[in-house]
Formats: sequence, C-alpha cells, structure tokens
Amino acid sequence: MKRCKTSRLGFTLVEIMIVVAIIGLLTAIAIPNFVKTRTLAQSRACINNLKQIESAKQVWGVEYGKAPSDTPAQSDLIGPLLYIRDMPKCPAGGVYEFNSIGLTPTCSSPGHTLEH
Repeated sequence: MKRCKTSRLGFTLVEIMIVVAIIGLLTAIAIPNFVKTRTLAQSRACINNLKQIESAKQVWGVEYGKAPSDTPAQSDLIGPLLYIRDMPKCPAGGVYEFNSIGLTPTCSSPGHTLEH
C-alpha cells in the first residue's frame, strides 16, 4: 500500500484573514500618529519662521530708530541683501502678517502663534 504524502502549499483563508486584520489594526494605530506628528512639525516650522521674522523686525527697528508702533514692509526685511534672504512660507499654507515692531508677527493658520 502506498501512502500519498500531502504537502501543504500556500496559506489557508483563516491565516490570510488574520494577517489582514493585524495589518489593518497596525494601520489604524499608525495613521493618526503620522498625521499628528506632521501637524506638530508644520506648527514648529511655522513658529521658527515667525521667530525669524520677529528678529528681523527688531534689528530693522534698532538700525533705523523706529518706534514700537512702526510696521515694516516686506521689502524692508526680505531680500538678498536684507535681514531675510527669501520670504518664509508656512508649511500649512498660512499667510504671515508682520505687524508693528511692538507686536509679534502672526500666521493665518490656526495654532501657529509665536508667544513671548
């Protein structure tokens, strides 16, 4: 009598379903963390841009003897030979408002604020 060896090739449906469920669970955990990390990184980059603009405003004000109520124009601070070479861009697409020397610059994106 000959016995046939049964070889098991491939995976069963249950094994594949378990793997897919594990991948789905890991994805459900990972994606919100990636989004949160990206948002936090954009906020920090924007705040660093606001600090750079604030520093440029302060130096401009001191060099030209400006009052705290004076507001610099973009052309006063941004340029190849000025305080900031290129206009900083908010990574989240916000728009920067320079404001007067006595006020900190602001970004139109929510949560992107420079606090002293």
